[in-house]
Amino acid sequence: MKRIIAGIAGVIIAASIGGWFYISGSPIGQIYVPSGTGITAKQICSLTFVSGLEPERARALYTDPILGDARSLLQVRIDHEREMVTASALGIAFRQTAIHREGLGCTLVHDPRAFDPGLSLPLSRQADLMTLDAGWRDTHFDAGALDAALDLAFTDDGRNTLAALVLHDGRLVAERYAQGVTAETPLPGWSMSKSFAATLAGVLVQRGLLNVHAEGLVPDLAANGRGAITVDQLLRMTAGLDGFETGDGFDPNSQMLFTQANMAHYAANRNVIHAPGEHWDYQSGNTILAGSALAGHLGDTVPERQATLRDWLLDPLGMHHSVVEIDEAGTLQMSSYIYASARDWARLAQLYLDGGQAPDGTQIIPADWINYVTTPTAHSRGRYGAGFWLNNPGLPGDAFMMDGFQSQRTVIIPSDELVIVRLGATNGINEDTPSFVNAVIAARR
Repeated sequence: MKRIIAGIAGVIIAASIGGWFYISGSPIGQIYVPSGTGITAKQICSLTFVSGLEPERARALYTDPILGDARSLLQVRIDHEREMVTASALGIAFRQTAIHREGLGCTLVHDPRAFDPGLSLPLSRQADLMTLDAGWRDTHFDAGALDAALDLAFTDDGRNTLAALVLHDGRLVAERYAQGVTAETPLPGWSMSKSFAATLAGVLVQRGLLNVHAEGLVPDLAANGRGAITVDQLLRMTAGLDGFETGDGFDPNSQMLFTQANMAHYAANRNVIHAPGEHWDYQSGNTILAGSALAGHLGDTVPERQATLRDWLLDPLGMHHSVVEIDEAGTLQMSSYIYASARDWARLAQLYLDGGQAPDGTQIIPADWINYVTTPTAHSRGRYGAGFWLNNPGLPGDAFMMDGFQSQRTVIIPSDELVIVRLGATNGINEDTPSFVNAVIAARR
């Protein structure tokens, strides 16, 4: 009886704490229970089994800072043999589990009966053969100034930069990594994944499989009478759905990412608050829905879709250290859950400076797809194109950028033939990307 009473008391305490978080609005960083257990389980799983970071370091860098005081309430259990991470409040409430599968990354599992833990699609494990081109660097840059630019990215002030590199005319001229991170370490891109989704749309357009302006292409939207919303509107964040994104743990985006088994179904059933194309509202649910439409052209099953994705985009670019994760329903999670090495993010960006061609000359995306993704979206005040940010303060006027949570940045500057990548876990401070970028530009001879 004492055990029963103690168990009931524990549940009441956990429920009371959780209820207090919700009712009082007391901030615990940028995320709330149960979203807090979801992001912790999912991210620690991915950072441990995809990125290869030590769990304690992953938690200290990426999740504890956004959980704030709530981190002391969370209990995290890591099963290295089963490659599984479980997070819960006080060990008993809001329990969520993420499971890793080789080549597919980590997935939050809400219904174990609907999940196949044995499914996998191992990566090729090819070595990254990109090498520093010292001759090109010394011809076109002041090497000392370029090294000083990297110092700006790695300033020891809490920015937690883990990787930074520079490509010029497609050649690697500078790179640096934090301890424990290498040129082959897949790191979270967060919303840089949205730029990947826009690029995949270009792959399908190039192959004659997709018209981004056609209606009825998104299964979950078509099923509930919202088929008029197009892939173009989803990539441009003008779908008109009520999926506002504030990052406070209460918003629909947090619920979608950290509590839902079928993200596309959840996003498609948000209320319609604007006619498609009439209002710009940045939200990850749009890209989730776009990704569900794109995935339909890649195959019928998860292995087929992942294999096609590699054949058509990742492998031709040499992106052999990239993982596109999925939700429990099998949806390619192209709003937030792509893990790639700094060199792989750079390769994706370089595609736009190479006229859409892979290194072997294969046309991967249309030659003018750069014009599509950088055309400002109506009502975005010129700041957003299709999956890319534009007119970024402090950067050259023609620069466009992949941008993700915790200051993931990939800057593309056509006028200077530059791709500049910065990855890390910045929380609560300004990582000052413009200073880093402009220092690289100033290092040009």
